[in-house]
Amino acid sequence: MFENLDLIFIQSYHNNIMSAVNNRSDKKPRKNTTFVIAGVIALGAGLLFAYLMFYTAPSEIMEIVKVIAVTSDGCIAETMDGYAVNIGDCNANPGQYVDALVDQKTKERAALMNPTS
Repeated sequence: MFENLDLIFIQSYHNNIMSAVNNRSDKKPRKNTTFVIAGVIALGAGLLFAYLMFYTAPSEIMEIVKVIAVTSDGCIAETMDGYAVNIGDCNANPGQYVDALVDQKTKERAALMNPTS
């Protein structure tokens, strides 16, 4: 009698193990998950592009500046509103006025760092 119980127990145990092995499902990620991840990456890339285009790209305007010093890195000049800027290589002497491209965003950043001006 106990032999039959043991046999039934072993068979049911074996069937449970086999059913667990055979019913294993390897779920593949859904298309929705892939689209969400791709959307997040695209949004991040778009925000980075916008930041680089609007906040770090130079906005240069031609201004009359007074050359203060000539260095190996270029001429240092002062704009008419009092900001010191590097205008690059120039053929001028200190004290002369020249036309130069001046990055307006550099001036804006300098104003934010020195609020007393």
